[in-house]
Formats: sequence, C-alpha cells, structure tokens
Amino acid sequence: MQILPIPALTDNYIWLLHQEKQAVVVDPGEAQGVIDYLVEHEITLNAIWLTHTHYDHVDGVSALLQQFPQCVVTGSNRWRLVNWPVTEGSRFAAFGQQVSVWHVPGHTEDHLAYILTDDESRQHVFCGDTLFSAGCGRVLPGAMAKMFASLQRLNSLSPDTLFYPAHEYTAANLRFAHAIEPDNEAIQKASRQAETPPTLPVTLAHERAINPFLRISQPQVIAAAIQHGLPRQNANQPLAVFTCLREWKNQF
Repeated sequence: MQILPIPALTDNYIWLLHQEKQAVVVDPGEAQGVIDYLVEHEITLNAIWLTHTHYDHVDGVSALLQQFPQCVVTGSNRWRLVNWPVTEGSRFAAFGQQVSVWHVPGHTEDHLAYILTDDESRQHVFCGDTLFSAGCGRVLPGAMAKMFASLQRLNSLSPDTLFYPAHEYTAANLRFAHAIEPDNEAIQKASRQAETPPTLPVTLAHERAINPFLRISQPQVIAAAIQHGLPRQNANQPLAVFTCLREWKNQF
C-alpha cells in the first residue's frame, strides 16, 4: 500500500491510499487533482473518508462520485453524501488492513479520525484538522476541553504512529512553537526542514518533541503561558495551559 499527498486549494492535502489499482482518498476539498492522478495511473476510487465537513475537506466529493459512482463515502451519518456512516468505535477493512474510527471533537463537534493499522502493526492516523505538525486545529467555541481530550487521546498512541494532517501549516506552527520554546533544538531543526514541504506525515515521537499542545507539562511551555497571561495558580492545570496557548495562537 502507498500513501501520498495530493495538494489542493491553498494549503490542503488530500491523502490518497492505493494498492493494486484500488484507492481511497481522505477529505477531498477539490476533485480535479485526484481525478487526474487516478486516471493517469488507471486506478479506481473505491472509498472517500471524511473527517469533517468544512468546505475545504468535502467540496470535491460530488465530482468524484460523478467520475466514480460506485464509490463509498464514509463519515458521520449527519453529513450529506455519506452512504456508509461510521462513528466512534466503528471498524472496517481497507486493503486487507484494519481501520478504526475515533470521535475526536474540538475543531468540530462531529470530527472523526481514521486509524489504519498496517501489516507491521504500525498505525497511520488521518486526523483532519485535529492535530497538525507543531500545532492543532482551531477550536469550536466552548469546546476547549473536548479538543484537549482529543489531543490527549491521540497522544496515547505508540511513538512510531504516523499522522497525516490535512494542511501544510508546519512552518507557521513552528514559528509559534519557537516563540514558546526558543531554546528547543528539535523545533529549530524542524523549522529548517519545513522550508521544503511536504513536511508530512510525522511521527508522534516527533510531535512530542516540537508540538506545544502536546508539551503543556514542560516547564518552559508553562512559563511562556504564564508570561502570556495564564494565572500562576492555574499553572498546574493542563487544560488551563492548553487553553492559554490555543487562544494565544489564535492571535499569533
């Protein structure tokens, strides 16, 4: 099985998984790049996985269904065009490998992540706009605790887990991470590497070293949050630290 990014719109990636002339795409914000690749390589599109329904993740679905009418569209049962609804705990097979679905709310209430476990027991997570390299998605109003819990859950996976976010935001996220931890050598190295995208996928081990939203227990991260307005009495409250950082990032 091969997994590759198809650039779309300004900074989106449509992830394409294919094996033996069969393919799955994740969050097709537009269709033409996908169609061009599939036609050129004589590959049939079998399924579309949707993490959430912001326009830049779904606007290509209708055109893909016109080109590949047999295609299964997987996502929340509340979403238009979904013909194979899934939810927390759903499991199915893709290319003979197991896929599990997690509900990871925060960016949207019904956001999903798809976790594919390959033949070597390595996990591949298609996380949409929940986790980015060196960052996380914007948070639905009133949903900070949900986003925090979703990130903590993703952070519970094996360090060698590969994450496939839906946007190339890495360079901008690293500028924010550097402002929080200017002495972090892993962030400095990642910033140099981010000059030549694509920067994805990334391992969870890598993210644990550079992503401030996974590093909220680190003293320098807490100190930066306090300097930016976190009350000192809240410094030992992980959700408070996370909330301070996410609100800071909104204005960065």
